[in-house]
Amino acid sequence: MAETTRAGFVALIGEPNAGKSTLLNRMVGAKVSIVTHKVQTTRARIRGVALEGDSQLVFVDTPGIFKPKRRLDRAMVTAAWGGAADADVVVLLIEAHKGVTEGVENILAALDEYSNPKQKVALAINKIDMVDVEKLLALAKDMNERHHFVETFMISAEKGRGVDDLRKWLAKELPEGPWLYPEDQIADLPMRMIAAEITREKLTLNLHQELPYQLTVETENWEERKDGSARVDQVVYVSRDGHKGIILGKRGETIKRISRASREELSEFLGRKVHLFLQVKVRPNWLEEAERYGEMGLDFKDGN
Repeated sequence: MAETTRAGFVALIGEPNAGKSTLLNRMVGAKVSIVTHKVQTTRARIRGVALEGDSQLVFVDTPGIFKPKRRLDRAMVTAAWGGAADADVVVLLIEAHKGVTEGVENILAALDEYSNPKQKVALAINKIDMVDVEKLLALAKDMNERHHFVETFMISAEKGRGVDDLRKWLAKELPEGPWLYPEDQIADLPMRMIAAEITREKLTLNLHQELPYQLTVETENWEERKDGSARVDQVVYVSRDGHKGIILGKRGETIKRISRASREELSEFLGRKVHLFLQVKVRPNWLEEAERYGEMGLDFKDGN
């Protein structure tokens, strides 16, 4: 390792579905945060670790910032702003084709309140392939008139355009100091939580409408086997009996499909065989249970 190293935290903030998880995964080069077509899928502050030259970038992928309605919503938004306040550098991600929405205006108004005055805040305009250059330039000008951003980047997190430039800039902006994690570590979440997130992603992709927001997944047991494989037991908690039936599906076909997809991705992630066993349990009040929030990496008190 070089004599002068840098390390620090980078918070990615923005509205739900702005592309924060996709950008995090692109930066890290591995899937450490779930990416779905549904909004508000990231519940905990997931840290992904990336290396750029002599710098170690620790990304905090915060939940999307939106107007909270439920206890879980409030806890997620508090976690998002907490991630921003603790970071060395903040990157606000907005969608090029949506421009300055009401949600973006609310985030800009709150930035001064929540961010540290010493922090550097950069703007990343995402999904640039969806609009023409003139609109992009106009949006960048508008945003910089509303808030002082130290840098503005035009990116496509999904296709990787502009991401290298953003990562190199971030690497230079971090404070000097020793690396915070081992060189080969890409996330600081416990493997049990990553496994639960993978299964929750498969549930989100396979279920429709509001149901994904009414469930949570917990890894109850993780057993290392002598042959190098792992046995993983997970529980899907839902609020109603009807939800349980939907997840199980006709003759159990839906839960089998979800389990197979989750097992395959988890095996690929770990580079070894995984035996995954899923159960679905009804807990009517899980959204009001402190233990469930702890498993998601959220603070129950933040939902008050």
